[in-house]
Amino acid sequence: MNRCIAFLVLAGCSNGPATPDGGDAVADVNVTTCLDAGLGGLQSFTAPADPGAGKIWITASGEINALTGYPFPPNDWANDTYMEDGWVFVVQEYIIIVDKITLWSDPNLSPTDQSQHGPQVAHVDGPFVVDLHKGGTIIGQGGAPEEATPIGVFSNQNDNGGAAFDPTTTYGFGFSTVPASCGAVNVNLTPDEGADFDLMVQNGYSVLYVGQATWMGDNSGWNPSCGYTSVSASDGGAGSYDFTQLPTTMSFKLGFSTPTNYVNCQNQSLQGTPLTGEDYPRGVQVASNQSVYAQVTVHMDHPFWESFAEDSPVHWDQIAAQYLGGADGGVPTATVEGLVGVGVCPITDENKTPVPWRSCAGSYYTPPGNGAMCFNTLSVPLDPMETDPTKAIRDYYDYIRYTQSTQGHLNSQGLCYVARQFPSPAGGS
Repeated sequence: MNRCIAFLVLAGCSNGPATPDGGDAVADVNVTTCLDAGLGGLQSFTAPADPGAGKIWITASGEINALTGYPFPPNDWANDTYMEDGWVFVVQEYIIIVDKITLWSDPNLSPTDQSQHGPQVAHVDGPFVVDLHKGGTIIGQGGAPEEATPIGVFSNQNDNGGAAFDPTTTYGFGFSTVPASCGAVNVNLTPDEGADFDLMVQNGYSVLYVGQATWMGDNSGWNPSCGYTSVSASDGGAGSYDFTQLPTTMSFKLGFSTPTNYVNCQNQSLQGTPLTGEDYPRGVQVASNQSVYAQVTVHMDHPFWESFAEDSPVHWDQIAAQYLGGADGGVPTATVEGLVGVGVCPITDENKTPVPWRSCAGSYYTPPGNGAMCFNTLSVPLDPMETDPTKAIRDYYDYIRYTQSTQGHLNSQGLCYVARQFPSPAGGS
């Protein structure tokens, strides 16, 4: 199936967002240009200090994998996240644009519908541009060595007359990832990232991964190093697959034009009993003796899941297979746009040949099938003949964007209701 990609080009610039109230981080540079201006078009930023008792310190983290990438072989086969097919995933930049950080009253308004909550009581507006690969000065909510960087403060209910927060109640928490734009508040980007930020603006990206992937499956320590399934002729295969045609070294610049609202998040740091069917209580609650954290957490692994199910195994072969033989004998650069028309079930390579599952993790990974890689969309419709992106997942381009858009969490593992703001099938998962 051939489809064209329409890029969002932002041609104009504004003076940037209004200064947040309620003691939030402020920006002080008027912006009139952005594209081709490197970081000169971004607003300056001063990290907010610990606000103290009765207030909420907003931080951002990509967890430990945003710092380390995915080594292979891993240090801990049983507990680490790694590419099951033997790829080392090295991150140079992991840039997000986060905005509309919000508190609502009554996060438990509907025990069966997480999207429901009470009226808005406070907000912090950015948009903030943060490179999560750079970590920060605060231990992340998943525990050391995870790092987080502060981006704002909720000092009071700035949408409710400036009232103080009640330490006996919980407040719903949410945030959005939004397209990169002129006037964003620069939390920690450096001048060498200016061109990539401009790329984000030009293409409407809200999240960008930059780095390299190198196949190191032969170093797994298992015997044999890697095993792979055989794709039968009935599945479109030839009974075996030549993995040597895949590049062994790649760059990637994976940009996601997938603005998403993460609503009424659960909080693993919050004491109490979660609602039925949920992992943690919803919302945040201030303390009378110290500040509390609300960590915007953006998990790095979601785009590479083999299934829409939470915490699925991750793979790179499905991407590498779209760049057979490299790029004119050099090192190819993987992009999300390069995944248009790629099959999902089965996963197909650049020549439309089904790609088998490959496992380099010994007994720690068993492929979900015996034939070609087949990624699972669960209850979300999969239809390669559909033309409307709101009705079905049509190809791997749709798939990787849909699963990437689930990556926003609160305080490490707290799941949020996912409200996608780009054309995609309905659903909050």
